[in-house]
Amino acid sequence: MEKPTRKPSCPNFSSGPCAKRPGWTVDALKDALVGRSHRSKEGKARLQECSDRMKKLLELPEGYRIGIVAGSDTGAVELAMWTMLGPRPVDIFGWESFGKGWMTDAIKYLKLPQVNEYKADYGKLPDLSKADRTHDIIFTMNGTTSGVKVPNLDWIAADREGLAICDATSGVFAMPMDFTKLDVVTFSWQKVLGGEAAHGVIILSPRAVARMEENESKVPWPLPKTFRLHAEGKLKPGELEYNTVNTPSMLCVEDAIDALKWAESVGGLPGLYKRSNANLAEFEKWVAASNWIDFLAESKEIRSNTSVCFKIKSDWFLKLPDEDKTAAAKKITGLLDKEGVAHDINSYGKAPVGIRVWCGATVESSDIAALTQWLDWAHATVAEGFNK
Repeated sequence: MEKPTRKPSCPNFSSGPCAKRPGWTVDALKDALVGRSHRSKEGKARLQECSDRMKKLLELPEGYRIGIVAGSDTGAVELAMWTMLGPRPVDIFGWESFGKGWMTDAIKYLKLPQVNEYKADYGKLPDLSKADRTHDIIFTMNGTTSGVKVPNLDWIAADREGLAICDATSGVFAMPMDFTKLDVVTFSWQKVLGGEAAHGVIILSPRAVARMEENESKVPWPLPKTFRLHAEGKLKPGELEYNTVNTPSMLCVEDAIDALKWAESVGGLPGLYKRSNANLAEFEKWVAASNWIDFLAESKEIRSNTSVCFKIKSDWFLKLPDEDKTAAAKKITGLLDKEGVAHDINSYGKAPVGIRVWCGATVESSDIAALTQWLDWAHATVAEGFNK
């Protein structure tokens, strides 16, 4: 097969940290409040601006709080678990590595007495109807390592008694989310916004704030300082939005503000959805015409429009021993990395062997279209070697 000539303008298709917004340069950080305290008047104003822009862009319901925490999305989820769980049984839904990791936290480390585990293999969803309205619920909006998303939130009761905790890091800003069905939502800037890593964001409903305040003196486990968001038993105004527990990087905050301004400029949430969906559509056209690649997600309804995971279905590939399948997939992705076409598109280590490509809003559709031609070339080149 002839090697394509047109390369993607940006070869960054990593699923985190993800591609920066189109046109980004370090000049976007020229006004960053470096060398200054985040507790200064100016520092607090910058943090408040970041929180306000996130809240407005996401169209959060009245009374919901949003702010910056330590430890990326992982830290934000664990903060919620350590400060809010305990009073009720917990239903945890996991169908990829991170969702299943929250099960480990609940059972092995928090040692909660009643945890209901609802699992599914990569490419599938567990039975979400098992969610009990009287229980707390933990789930992932979009499985970054499996390419499987929750199609909607109809399965969460509007009159629930427990809290709904949602790890939304590769879903928020890319797919519609009914926040009235959610009490805790976590994410990091490094995914759909293309921001920098290390910082997490947590959204709390009034019910979640109340649980956090009521639960502090009741939990039987120690709470690290970075998890203790409120002082004197109350989450006061500003304590989440700009008075952060730990010291944030003002460079990262400036970068997040730049990403949020860009998101506003492309039409806000509808514009971001449109960009991600257009990218997925390019992949769908390609897969429909291909005889060697398919989506890992078993149905279109649950197919992610951000972290797209593929399985290789070529006859020559399926006949290989498992270790040779891994080597073959790495040769395909390695060729594209060497050509400067696509970096970091290996499937996640614990996921089925294949290819994973980020196609969130910061990626251009023209680059997805160009990439698919190169993927065909790389597959044909590797196949020729294995067939000799």
